[in-house]
Amino acid sequence: MNNGLIEVFKSKNTVFTFKELSLLWKETDINLIKRKVNYYVKTKKIIRLRKGIYVKDKNYDKFELATKIYTPSYISFETVLSQAGVIFQYYSQIFVASYLTREIEVDGQKYCYRKIKDSILTNNIGLEYKGTYWIATKERAFLDTLYLNKNYYFDNISLLDKEKIFEILPIYKSKSLEKKIKEIYEL
Repeated sequence: MNNGLIEVFKSKNTVFTFKELSLLWKETDINLIKRKVNYYVKTKKIIRLRKGIYVKDKNYDKFELATKIYTPSYISFETVLSQAGVIFQYYSQIFVASYLTREIEVDGQKYCYRKIKDSILTNNIGLEYKGTYWIATKERAFLDTLYLNKNYYFDNISLLDKEKIFEILPIYKSKSLEKKIKEIYEL
């Protein structure tokens, strides 16, 4: 029954959906995939974090998990802004741009999904691919945050690249966001 486990551990991914496992194993028989997955979970070869989501071990990438729970999605908002030093407040939850708004907890970690328009969500301008997940640049996270909350307070916008902001801005198709950005950069 170890047939398939080698592919999982050779993969750069740390988190797998049921569908990804079937593709990795090049298997179309759903019942066989279910038996394999259940066997590996039962024998503790892989860990089931939630229905349809599995990890190799407890050292999985939480950002990768965040973007696989609901797809399409990418890491953004306060998670990126605090890492970049644009806001000083520390947040333990991971903030994700998604097609729905939801807060969930998986394995002791809180994930906060914020709904953003599909045309924005699926546009990769200002996003970076990290090999297993997408994450917003600090400029994209800044715009995402202002798009959903025009009165958000930022501690240090001097770290942001103004040119990149104006390059990304058109994907939002929002006059009020454009006006807010112009106000910020006129000050």
